Amino acid sequence: MSDFTFLEQESEDGKIFFVKIHAPWEVLITYAEVLNIKVPIRENDIPPMVENPLDCVLLPFRLPEKVMHPEPDYFTAPFSKDKQELYLINDESTFFSPSMRNRIVNYILTRCPYGTEEGKKKFGIKRLLNNGTYTAAYPLHDVSIPALCSLEHFPVERYTLYMEWARFLRFYKEQPLDLIRKYYGEKIGIYFAWLGFYTEMLFLAAVVGLICFLYGLFTMDENMSSKEICDPSIGGEIIMCPLCDRDCEYWRLNTTCESSQYSHLFDNVATLFFAIFMVTLFLEFWKRRQARLKYQWDLVDFEEEQQQLQLRPEYEAKCTQKKRNPVTQEMEPYLPLTSQAVRFCVSGATVMIAVIVYRLAVYAAFPISGLLTPQLATSVTASCLNFVIIMILNFFYERIAIWITDMEIPRTHMEYENRLTMKMFLFQFVNYYSSCFYVAFFKGKFVGYPGAYTYMFNRWRNEECDPAGCLIELTTQLTIVMAGKQIWGNIQEAIVPWICNWWGRRKARNNPENLYSRWEQDHDLQSFGALGLFYEYLEMVIQFGFITLFVASFPLAPLLALMNNILEIRVDSWKLTTQYRRPVAAKAHSIGVWQEILNGMAILSVVTNAFIVAFTSDMIPRLVYYYAYSENEDSPMSGYINNSLSVFLISDFPERNEPKENPENFVICRYRDYRYPPDHEKRYLHSMQFWHILAAKLAFIIIMEHVVFIVKFFVAWMIPDVPADVKAKIKREKYLTQKILHEYELEKLKERLCQGDKRATEKEFIATEGRMELSRAM
Repeated sequence: MSDFTFLEQESEDGKIFFVKIHAPWEVLITYAEVLNIKVPIRENDIPPMVENPLDCVLLPFRLPEKVMHPEPDYFTAPFSKDKQELYLINDESTFFSPSMRNRIVNYILTRCPYGTEEGKKKFGIKRLLNNGTYTAAYPLHDVSIPALCSLEHFPVERYTLYMEWARFLRFYKEQPLDLIRKYYGEKIGIYFAWLGFYTEMLFLAAVVGLICFLYGLFTMDENMSSKEICDPSIGGEIIMCPLCDRDCEYWRLNTTCESSQYSHLFDNVATLFFAIFMVTLFLEFWKRRQARLKYQWDLVDFEEEQQQLQLRPEYEAKCTQKKRNPVTQEMEPYLPLTSQAVRFCVSGATVMIAVIVYRLAVYAAFPISGLLTPQLATSVTASCLNFVIIMILNFFYERIAIWITDMEIPRTHMEYENRLTMKMFLFQFVNYYSSCFYVAFFKGKFVGYPGAYTYMFNRWRNEECDPAGCLIELTTQLTIVMAGKQIWGNIQEAIVPWICNWWGRRKARNNPENLYSRWEQDHDLQSFGALGLFYEYLEMVIQFGFITLFVASFPLAPLLALMNNILEIRVDSWKLTTQYRRPVAAKAHSIGVWQEILNGMAILSVVTNAFIVAFTSDMIPRLVYYYAYSENEDSPMSGYINNSLSVFLISDFPERNEPKENPENFVICRYRDYRYPPDHEKRYLHSMQFWHILAAKLAFIIIMEHVVFIVKFFVAWMIPDVPADVKAKIKREKYLTQKILHEYELEKLKERLCQGDKRATEKEFIATEGRMELSRAM
């Protein structure tokens, strides 16, 4: 019926002991009623949705019907021991799904008392695991790994999941979500439903991003700016000011020819608007998809798992003061408000210090690029170095986040997970995105001008952007960090568990197969842990940030994410099916706090992309030049590069900035800015063109943000969170369920009346019929 295994520590004779827990039928039905588990009462008679005309096109991507829907669709009702004949109990051994039995046994174990201490009862398997009485507790898989690899057919869920879901060759197939839910529970099922839906939405974004990239590729030779930079008679004759003090030399503009050409590939505004609206549509359509799953998986009236709302053992151990719970009217530990405030302040200060340390550590990598020539290789080198630093600090940040959360002593398991989620996300946000924010919004924005450069700590000169703009550097940074994270993440998720399991099973190779029991095989697998899904969500949410916050600089980001996610789904399913112990099933009606994080990132992406287009790309300066300053009607963009570079008289260099050598005796050098020349009465002050461009940038940001937010809220208003057909099905199911239950009560009451039961009065009969009439009216 239900198998759950404990693993004790080594005994005196050096052996490991397993205790197998089995739940008989009476236990299952008792706690099914306690947990308010919904079970089938009648097969669903609501007509299916109208067939999609594209179904024939999508047929190659479909799985067999028996895999996608292993059971018929039923109307369900909360289980009651007194009404067993009302439910469709064809076989007691299969009436409760594996995840239901799994959850019931775990519920019993988390509440089972095992002793008293200081007059207080001690209970729960989690406490026994924490104090080392047991070293592991896990439900068993329904078939061993050798059976998965050797049998051609086996009528169990794990084998079906392995064959139809966990193999990479099935990457183009849909996911058997109902079977995942049946075997692993709703919480894991919701994750894979969200991941699959997110991947589907990425496909459309990837196609449009690829079109934008190809457009830039085919029109590269027509880009007037890169033509002028690469032209020996134009870019080759423009002498640029040194990129660092004293040791750097003067250089010619045409040395940045390649980077200016590459910049045109990604400087495409079409992707920006599409990506932002795609994000809006994704979040709105996911709400509808989630609502449909809630109905299909009987989660409409779901209340949070009681285990998640229980007090954590660590909370009880560290909180010495007690107060009466207004709900249970029992005395329970609590943490005084003053202590909570102090812990939150220390927690916040620790986060800020960790962020500052990160910024100082990463900043040490940036001066390197200032000493090199402004070539594409420079940004690649700096980005690779930054990625290495990110990976190193990520290791420490995870442990800091857990330590801070433990220090706050959250009250319940749910509160602990939510707090850890926010802290871990904040650390990851700073760790992965800060270098991209630096290049996008700070690099080259506060450099001053030759002779009056801006210095950090009066020592390091602020970096300058390439004359072609900082966009290509942002693209390089984003590509390396995003691609590197995805490659490293897949290595960690697939190869590391496989190596650990291979190493742990060494001893089993010398034992006969009949001596290597299934619980021992499961024990040798990796533990998925309570935070297993947490890290999966975190990985995908960080990726979501890459393709939304900076998509204006890299239209191929959705394509990279799509290729990774196609692999990610199969890697996650493979490791969950073959490399990890079976997780304890849990219910969940949504993706939880991650929904709010995604909404926040979607709003932030509007702001970041507006600023990238305005301040990082050259779109606004080019438009201002095109409409206000161009003097060539036949070729309006000719002369733009010369117009965007200001003139500096080399003799005006202070000693601190002047290069040691000037072998060709240059008189002037150029720099990227809009300032008056040295012979003007307002020498080196910002010109009127600078203020025109700044006003145009600010106007663009305001207009774009207002337009996008208006469209976003309009779309949210137009697309209801719950589809109309789902609302109708929920109402009909409630009506039919009430009708079935009332008819059952009425029949029982008639039987009692016929048998002469005096307790079955006429008033009861009338009341039952009245409830049925009320149900019909509703």
